[in-house]
Amino acid sequence: MPWFLPERPGPLIGLHVINTGRGACLVDRWPEPRAVLVQIGDNYSMCGDPHVLKPEDLQPHLKGFVEAPAPFVPLLKAAFPDMQVWPRIVFEQPALPDIAAPAHAEVRRLTASDVHHLHGLSDDIRWISGTWDGPEALAASGYGWGAFVAGRLAAVTCSFFVGSTYEDIGIVTEPQFRKQGLSTTCAGALCGDIRARGHLPSWTTSQDNTASRRVAEKLGFVVQRYDELYVIGVPIPATA
Repeated sequence: MPWFLPERPGPLIGLHVINTGRGACLVDRWPEPRAVLVQIGDNYSMCGDPHVLKPEDLQPHLKGFVEAPAPFVPLLKAAFPDMQVWPRIVFEQPALPDIAAPAHAEVRRLTASDVHHLHGLSDDIRWISGTWDGPEALAASGYGWGAFVAGRLAAVTCSFFVGSTYEDIGIVTEPQFRKQGLSTTCAGALCGDIRARGHLPSWTTSQDNTASRRVAEKLGFVVQRYDELYVIGVPIPATA
């Protein structure tokens, strides 16, 4: 069964686990699984037949942000009565625009030697390496880019989920460096890199994150669909 197909823009948790070797995959039985749960960091995706699972099957395993088709929602609600719904917007990029780099910043691909820069990020933006199992793997992956100002890592972008056709982008900027065009430049460089790999960029954000939506629009992204995640056991992130 093609569990994670057809592929579409947006969170690509199952394909990311397959393509990077990061994360984990749980099934209801082996061989011939009927329901699948994949996890990387605090991101989860479910697919298959929800009727073969009971609420208690899920309760030890889910804490974070869950992507699941509609038939799984009653099961999730039964297992987690306090579950919250987080509205999301998924964008795709028809073409790559020209983006001029700010004169005061160096924008480049991250390498393994940059791991100390990732460890030095502020607490509220360290999540950027979560789908790579931490800063070491992200720095060495070749999928991360950074904007440096006076030798300091000011903004980071990466392929947060790596699919076989799409790569969904994650991006963070240190608070004191926001509104300087660093996010746009950094993400624009990553978009070019994604296209050079023969893939297409996608962008997922919350509906109330106007800053993220503004960067996406500057990079030529257009709305592909409105979606939602199910949030279990953690707060919905505040919009910067």
